[in-house]
Amino acid sequence: MEDVYANAEVILRYIVEFSTLLLEFFGICILVFTAIKAFVLWIKRDNSIRLCLAQGIALALEFKLGGEVLRTVVVREWAELGILGAIIALRAILTFLIHWEIKNEKKAISPQPEDDKNDAKKTITPQPEEEKKAAKAD
Repeated sequence: MEDVYANAEVILRYIVEFSTLLLEFFGICILVFTAIKAFVLWIKRDNSIRLCLAQGIALALEFKLGGEVLRTVVVREWAELGILGAIIALRAILTFLIHWEIKNEKKAISPQPEDDKNDAKKTITPQPEEEKKAAKAD
């Protein structure tokens, strides 16, 4: 029975290590692709470069964070767990900050058509009361 348990533990360790490497590789590929795409957008002088770069970094961090969480499955020592916990916390904070930046960048890039239309109507078309007052003043 102990042999089965030991073999299962070894198999689980290999699966987790392989999956962790795979997730981190995906994160690196996404980050490199995003950097190249952002460089092309920079050459084209596109205004959405910051948004594109932030979204790519956020997605890459999500994959890296998934790899770190998966790595906690096979941790054997408290010191290792503390280091992984600190890495996970830092990456989670970075992800939160990047998502906040994405939200603000979307607001800055996208025009607000409803407010602009209402402002234009107020300045272009006079109100009926204002017309009556103007006619009485003449």
